[in-house]
Amino acid sequence: MDYNGGRTKDTIIEWINKKTGPVSSEVDCAGMESKTAEANLAISYFGALEGDLWDNFMKSARNPAINEKYQFFHTSDASCASKFDNLAAPGLALSRRFDESPLTLTGGSEDEIVEWAKKSSVPRLITFSEDYIEPIFGDKNAALILFTEEADQGYQTVYKQAASDLQGQLLFVTSGVTEGIQSRLAEFVGVEASDMPTMRLISPEENMLKYVWEGDAKNVTGDDIAKFVQDFKDGKLSPHLKSEPIPEPATIDGLTVLVGKSWDDVVKDPTKDVLVKYYAPWCGHCKALAPVWDSMAKAVADIDDLVIAKFDATVNEVAGLEVRGYPTLKFYPKDNKAGVDYDAGREEADFMTWLSENSSAYQAARPNGTGEASQEEL
Repeated sequence: MDYNGGRTKDTIIEWINKKTGPVSSEVDCAGMESKTAEANLAISYFGALEGDLWDNFMKSARNPAINEKYQFFHTSDASCASKFDNLAAPGLALSRRFDESPLTLTGGSEDEIVEWAKKSSVPRLITFSEDYIEPIFGDKNAALILFTEEADQGYQTVYKQAASDLQGQLLFVTSGVTEGIQSRLAEFVGVEASDMPTMRLISPEENMLKYVWEGDAKNVTGDDIAKFVQDFKDGKLSPHLKSEPIPEPATIDGLTVLVGKSWDDVVKDPTKDVLVKYYAPWCGHCKALAPVWDSMAKAVADIDDLVIAKFDATVNEVAGLEVRGYPTLKFYPKDNKAGVDYDAGREEADFMTWLSENSSAYQAARPNGTGEASQEEL
């Protein structure tokens, strides 16, 4: 069994050295050339080991935003700088194994160096993998994604050129839908094999809103892509929200099945208290809760102004709703449609007790505090 999280021996040694050794390694010119050629990502300093740029280089080498992605090297041999795109010392060179390399910088604060390094750490055109989860989702960068599993098609050439022409406006990504982490991305965005090729834009900064380019991706032009990107930046696009069809009937034995299209009508109804379970079908805790939730819903099915609902958050979305874990239980009383978290036990009796304390609908129907209807109702 691999206990190294997929790391090779060399990468483990490199990681240990970064944690225990100097943040930047001093090398001669020959070492600078060989070390940067071997590294996936490296930032090099050339010049006297003093002054503002030197200080900011060392600070950036310690900065957690980039110090695990990059290797750092320095040399006081100012003449060596010319071997890196005719750089003049003091200066910085960024070496990478994709796109143009090296890139150079002749000044900057720590923040500017870090930002330069972060932007330069991803290719102009990304093939989605686990390496790019952090640059997209962690750093909250908007990304345009072309989903396709074809090769050498004209529309792919157009997309690649657009990635070059529009570099820096957002990230350009390609992904399939069937393999590994790409299949998880496709599931998250709501793309199936039958949809390909298709272009989707995701905006992590906007609670993961997603946008669909409605045209035929096989006939896309560079102007189409540029307009789609500009419309996104100008706030002219409407987000695409996943939703299953509204089931008929929507309520069986007191349990209401909510979908994206019905969420507003049910949850925001000011005449009803609504308790919702947000779940994922593969979630073990959700599966364990399901029979309790179903039984509880059936027990209060006679209370017309109390809704017990479930919402599959893997295939349904609501604007502004962010579900961070499964199951998430939220209560939306008649007078507070912002919702409050359910924070009590997970047995049926716990739910009944909580409703008796928090739901006006339940209190009116069960004034004696039990889970049974009052004599007046009978």
